[in-house]
Amino acid sequence: MATKASDKQSSTYDESSFRVLKGLEPVRERPGMYTRTDSPTHIIQEVIDNAADEALGGFAKNIHVLLKKDGSITVTDDGRGIPIGLHPEEQVPVVVLAFTRLHAGGKFDKRSGNSAYAFSGGLHGVGVAVTNALSTRVAVEVRREGKVWQIEFTGGGEHISPLVETGSCGKQTGTRVSIWPDGKYFDNPHISLVELERLLRSKAVLLPGVTVTLEIEQTDGSLRSKTWKYPQGLAGYLVELAGSAENIAPIYAAEKYADKDNADFAPGEGAAWAFGWFPDAISSESYVNLIPTVAGGTHEAGLRAGVFDAVKSFIEHRALLPRGVKLQQDDVCSRMVYVLSTRLLDPQFQGQVKEKLNSREAVKLVASMVRDPFEIWLNQHVEAGRAIAELAIHQALARQKNAQKVEKKKQSGVAVLPGKLSDCESTSLHENELFLVEGDSAGGSAKMARNKETQAILPLRGKVQNSWEIDAGRLFANAEIHDIAVALGIEPHDKPSADLSGLRYGKVVIMSDADVDGAHIQTLLLTLFYRHFPALIAAGHVYIAQPPLYRLDVPASGKKRPARRLYALDEGELAAMKDRLIKEGIAETAIEVGRFKGLGEMNPEQLRETAMDPATRRVLPVTERLAAQTKELFNLLMGKGEAASRRLWMEEKGHLVEADI
Repeated sequence: MATKASDKQSSTYDESSFRVLKGLEPVRERPGMYTRTDSPTHIIQEVIDNAADEALGGFAKNIHVLLKKDGSITVTDDGRGIPIGLHPEEQVPVVVLAFTRLHAGGKFDKRSGNSAYAFSGGLHGVGVAVTNALSTRVAVEVRREGKVWQIEFTGGGEHISPLVETGSCGKQTGTRVSIWPDGKYFDNPHISLVELERLLRSKAVLLPGVTVTLEIEQTDGSLRSKTWKYPQGLAGYLVELAGSAENIAPIYAAEKYADKDNADFAPGEGAAWAFGWFPDAISSESYVNLIPTVAGGTHEAGLRAGVFDAVKSFIEHRALLPRGVKLQQDDVCSRMVYVLSTRLLDPQFQGQVKEKLNSREAVKLVASMVRDPFEIWLNQHVEAGRAIAELAIHQALARQKNAQKVEKKKQSGVAVLPGKLSDCESTSLHENELFLVEGDSAGGSAKMARNKETQAILPLRGKVQNSWEIDAGRLFANAEIHDIAVALGIEPHDKPSADLSGLRYGKVVIMSDADVDGAHIQTLLLTLFYRHFPALIAAGHVYIAQPPLYRLDVPASGKKRPARRLYALDEGELAAMKDRLIKEGIAETAIEVGRFKGLGEMNPEQLRETAMDPATRRVLPVTERLAAQTKELFNLLMGKGEAASRRLWMEEKGHLVEADI
């Protein structure tokens, strides 16, 4: 045993233990942090997005994608062509920077207003440098200023051939990028053809006048071709999505963008949309600067808010709502099918693959653009408006009837709810939310900030007991755990398939400060749920709130731009917001930045907007990926007899942690 102990201690932790990842090495080391690794489809999408950005700016009319039988993919556009001259500071050809440096591109120069793209897929992704890092070979041909240039990257971007001029091209311009993905980084080395076709079709829909072509080389060398072009734009695409489904009301399609006199948004920001109501479920689609947001986000919340306000106003103006019926957003929007294309100057996405938009201002932007034009349309098409109103009222009546059934069933229970629980009025599991809030002061603000109809607040005093090794029979000896269990309405259990019929809330949101103590409280509550209420996690009922770290106070600038208050989740979002404000003409010295020390510092209005309102808050769903590894890690971190193992684990892994110390 002594020998094994000494072997464990032989791994030293000194200056030589630190490794600095350079160039594209971080991408190859942890590809899952930068892109999806199920297939190479997303690294090809990065190249297609660049071509689409050229078309969005009005510089390209054709996008061509070729899949060859050797597994390579070529993307060609007739845009301006990537610049090939030396960067003024780096003294390296710009085309080399684009393919070899993370966070380098033509979309960052917000400060000087010299950005190559007013609207693009945003700055949250890391672009074609990731494509290069995860490919065995990338060949680039640029047609620009009458000349043809070629360069090649091999070995994951490690080896770069000289940039050479190979001929002349007259007035032709554009870029051709050929990629050979490295299969060892992906679960499946082949492109998802279904996903690629859906992506290319959507680009054609969102880019009027642009022709998008896909060619696939067959085994005999022939080419199978598909071309997309949508002269009717979003409305035509929605008709195609709906297929033979019969719509309840005519499809409404329009667009609206901010002009230079708009007080709230930058010129060009806005949205184009097409939506209709159908009896059967049809999947909707949304985009931000041509990037598909398959997980939705704040722009979709803005669309639903604008549509709801317009329909509600139409119903109230004509006194169509029966007495005692209260209309909710889901009543109006649950059967709505839409295609939404939003343009946002500086979009903030959740995750590198840009599947969900997080920009809070997108809610107000889309809602304000949609509401008034749609309300005018409803009043001009009264029969369509009445059909939509009747559907919404029918949904509301069905919801209230269902809620009454649940309420009658629960009246037979005898459990006395905790005295400090501020319960909600609704009894619908789909609507109700329980916020577990750190501290009485934050709990007081949360009670004033909540929606009393659907949101309940349970303040926690201090830290919950570590329940990893506590028997279920002794759990209720701890007052905080007892209150949580009684508020939830379910008994402790040990199986993910346990009965949750008594559950009182569809969402349990852990809301703690963004500091070390807050993280500890999150860990203790997650330990409680994972160990004693695993069915909650398995069924997707547990969430973690993400309150912002920073508040930005922006002064008024002229009569049409009033003072504003913005919030940033972290330092990266703070920097992006500053850049955007500076581009709008706000002096950096005039922007006041404050850091929240905790939830208790926020007034109810701030807390509602940033952490509680479903339209503008950010919450992370808690899920379990690998059961065996999760259980092993919880045992290591929370087990009382694992102190020695924890110390060894921290010595080996501690340098990987980004700690806020």
